[in-house]
Amino acid sequence: MERNLTAEQLALFEKEFASNPQYRVMQNAVTQTPVNTIALDRQVVTSIDHSVSNLLDDWKVTNQKKSGRCWLFAGLNLLRAGAAGKLGVKDFEFSQNYVLFWDKFERSNFFLEAIIETAGRDADDRTVAHLLSDPIGDGGQWNMFVALVRKHGLVPKTAMPETESSSATAQMNDILRKLLRQGARDLRALDGLEAQRSRKQEILTTVHRVLSIHLGTPPQKFLWQWKDSDKAFHRDGWTTPAEFAAAYVQLPVDEYVCLVHDPRESSPVGKTFTVDYLGNVIDAPPVVYLNVEIDLMKQLTQDAIVGGEPVWFGCDVGKQMSGDLGFWDAKLYDYGSVYDTEFSLDKAERLVYHETLMTHAMLFTGVDVVDGKPRRWRVENSWGDEKADSGFWTMNDSWYAEHVFEIAVRRSALPAELQARLDDEPIVLPAWDPMGALAD
Repeated sequence: MERNLTAEQLALFEKEFASNPQYRVMQNAVTQTPVNTIALDRQVVTSIDHSVSNLLDDWKVTNQKKSGRCWLFAGLNLLRAGAAGKLGVKDFEFSQNYVLFWDKFERSNFFLEAIIETAGRDADDRTVAHLLSDPIGDGGQWNMFVALVRKHGLVPKTAMPETESSSATAQMNDILRKLLRQGARDLRALDGLEAQRSRKQEILTTVHRVLSIHLGTPPQKFLWQWKDSDKAFHRDGWTTPAEFAAAYVQLPVDEYVCLVHDPRESSPVGKTFTVDYLGNVIDAPPVVYLNVEIDLMKQLTQDAIVGGEPVWFGCDVGKQMSGDLGFWDAKLYDYGSVYDTEFSLDKAERLVYHETLMTHAMLFTGVDVVDGKPRRWRVENSWGDEKADSGFWTMNDSWYAEHVFEIAVRRSALPAELQARLDDEPIVLPAWDPMGALAD
């Protein structure tokens, strides 16, 4: 075939389509009906229900609304069950708006420091271009969540409730991007670290003001009192966010580590990795992953749930997903039959060819175990309670293998040889590597 498409070649394409009556049938169907309705495999659907043998959740789901805060919601959802138990209430929420404020502010500082560090490079340098492409998105990683809790503590939702901009972040983010890109221009034009840091302070003053206008001002102290499920009144008195976190976070978040399944040939199993310029809090421990086999990730997830703890995880949420049913299965949609072709990229190839990356974080809250192996998983999403099982979704085990990338588990749960690997110097991946994707 020649480089250019000739009229004769175009005619051949049209002839090939017209010569197959089945293609015409499918054209008639797809032009009048959403393709997912046609491709949905009814045998897969009828094989799934929402029941599981091991179930932890006994609470209502949360709703991130029009924001990309899934990783914060999933982290706080992991912690809230223990807090609810200590408070003697059925449902409790930490303030998602509070951690959003500090993530935005800390991330602004992180971005400006990266700009100062790379100021000697051209603006079209690939790393600089990556930094400038989205200096203040909503997405994040487990280690970034831990860094915020460690530095800023937590508050109950009543102490810093949602606002219009925390629930719909687009306009606020647009203003912040303008400020930070403008700030990047200013910092790159200055000579000397002292002048750059002085200008950075001015930029951050404006960023803090913008965040306060949109999200409210984070409380430094608040009066904490509540009624438990028996309607008994309690008052802890005035407390700080750090004191509140110390009192009501029942899980040792500092002990959790990130495991990933990255099957690319360039990513050896048993090695630790980090991604250049990935983070939010300066001088916090870096975002580090340990690459492991997918079967180990499944086993550790199952063990944690059976032992009574939910599991934070990151995945490519939109693949083979039915939002109406609240189901995930690796073969939920038979696109190959619809288009008479084969979709053959495996998980590693999807990473290499930009067909997948981590897009969303949620919480495993249940597992259906048959003969010692997981059959399906129950997932607490943060998309409200209108879909799935009142907002709790069901994932067949086939989907876990193909589309789950990351979990956070206790370090002590790992085999001893892998615990030792966590102390190795991590391999540094470039800033644009897909394993640096931020779940939103």
